[in-house]
Amino acid sequence: MGKTAPALPEERRTVYQLLSAAAAAWGEAKALHQPRGDGSYQSYSWNEYRAIAEEIALGLRSLGVGHGDIVGLASETRAEFYLADVGVMTNGSIAAAVYTSLPPMEQMKTIAACEPKAVFVENAKALAGLESAGLNALNAPRIVLSGEAQGAITLDDLRARGRAAAAADPDLLGRIISEAKPADYCILYLTSGATGEPKMGLVTHRSLVVNCDMGPKVLPVGEDDCTLAFLPSAHITQRMVMEMLMIRMGVPVWFSEGLSKMPAELRTVRPTFFVAPPRVWERVYASVANEIRKKPAAIRKLFYTGLGVGSEINRARQEGREPSLLARSSMAFFNKVVFAKIRARLGGRMRIAASGAAPLGKVLAEFYASIGMPLIEGYGLTEGGVVALNPVDRPVSGSIGVPLPGVEFRLADDGELLIRSETLFSGYYKDDAATAAVLRDGWLYTGDIASFDERGYVWITGRKKELIVSSNGKKIFPARIESLFKTEPLVNQIMLLGDDKPYVCALFTINPQAAESIPGVAELPSKDLESLVNSEPVQAEMKKVVARINKQLADFEQIRKFRILEREFSLETGELTPTMKLRRGKVLEHYRELIASLYPVREEMA
Repeated sequence: MGKTAPALPEERRTVYQLLSAAAAAWGEAKALHQPRGDGSYQSYSWNEYRAIAEEIALGLRSLGVGHGDIVGLASETRAEFYLADVGVMTNGSIAAAVYTSLPPMEQMKTIAACEPKAVFVENAKALAGLESAGLNALNAPRIVLSGEAQGAITLDDLRARGRAAAAADPDLLGRIISEAKPADYCILYLTSGATGEPKMGLVTHRSLVVNCDMGPKVLPVGEDDCTLAFLPSAHITQRMVMEMLMIRMGVPVWFSEGLSKMPAELRTVRPTFFVAPPRVWERVYASVANEIRKKPAAIRKLFYTGLGVGSEINRARQEGREPSLLARSSMAFFNKVVFAKIRARLGGRMRIAASGAAPLGKVLAEFYASIGMPLIEGYGLTEGGVVALNPVDRPVSGSIGVPLPGVEFRLADDGELLIRSETLFSGYYKDDAATAAVLRDGWLYTGDIASFDERGYVWITGRKKELIVSSNGKKIFPARIESLFKTEPLVNQIMLLGDDKPYVCALFTINPQAAESIPGVAELPSKDLESLVNSEPVQAEMKKVVARINKQLADFEQIRKFRILEREFSLETGELTPTMKLRRGKVLEHYRELIASLYPVREEMA
């Protein structure tokens, strides 16, 4: 791990002081690595990180952006985002990042709602999109992080302004830094809006730094490690863990150029610490499973025998006992011959692989544990910070782990998870009623249904707002059932139905690559998505998938009917949030007639 920066005293718990402590600890060591697009990287040391953040803060002051003002950020995750983000907070301003995966019009709705005094935009193309959606009406300075754009200040120009301001008034930086207090707001988060309209949550410097200080107690990473960042910076997992916590722990960050290039980046960067949402882990698993299905019977048998051995070792570890000598010796063989090749796809030296941003299915977690790369699942939310993590040395598949030091959990009478901690947000921006609904007597009402086991591990079973109550009164948590399908290569997306209905149905989308490997599909005259979905081989295979999962469910939970859709749920249709969570209300609205056909009136009355 190497040395650790000291914890900040209470009166200095601000983001600038967090970065300043990192620069003091690691100095000229490289902190950020931004790809240039030609295979090389622009790298920034910890000292440069701090100096550039200071220049940006001074530059913003020269533009009239002051303490407590909101500054918008519309950019993919990149080194310049980190520099601007911390620069905004160094200025004592509030950083409000938007999801750039949303259409420009949706981004502008958020930007306009928070009334920013300046806006950082990734490049000229992104700026043009926002201007077409009404950015000019804000009459706020805009700064492009990469390249140049007409009517905008470049990042280099802003930094030059900052240097000029410092030369003209040598005490200005000191006054700016002294203005920022731990109780000041530093981030305005946009919630993803999975169960309603998105809201904006305010977070203080103190709550953020307190959250960062939990890291050294539970996560053994430091200056000798490295990570690859790609999640959207508007999301708390990326902002808190991959940006702020990496400052606290001194971990160098390499930035991805995008999902399409990530397989190659993983092999070149070779991260030792990596955080990805379940969607990424699902895709890796589906790719492996699809390849194994095509192998000769002997290789398939070898693979599944190895999984069985790995599963036994994982089970022993979770139960706190020593695996058998036979299991340990067998695993050494399977590890070398089979599983090392899978781990090599992810760089081959990953010590801590974490799943964040959405719930991870238990079966998927057990697969990675069985191949010798257990996924460390945690739990966080915009309103609460990152508050739970599986112990790195004893993760329990499917659980979110245990509360972090200083975090208190309890359950409401209906099973809702409540949190009390110094990491909690301060409230929703200009929405007292919504704030009062989730913050009561110092407790945050998460909306998640949870349970605790005898060891203190926490299990999320569903969302209150997503609970399905059948017409006979049975309660069904769709998230748990949907997660069982995540290890099925054919299944891309799923949504369960059945609220106030006599039985459960499902809507599926499929993985075309997996579908094309199904026996009989090769003979189809056309292999476009519509043809695949409606083909007999794919329909028959999905029936087998549903039958397999139904065996794991109670009778009232089992899927009686299903339909495979001819397109994926998407951001463009409003059916997915920017973090790829399903907006169930939108799906119900868009497929009203199809869903009605699954519940004939005669059967509903039965």
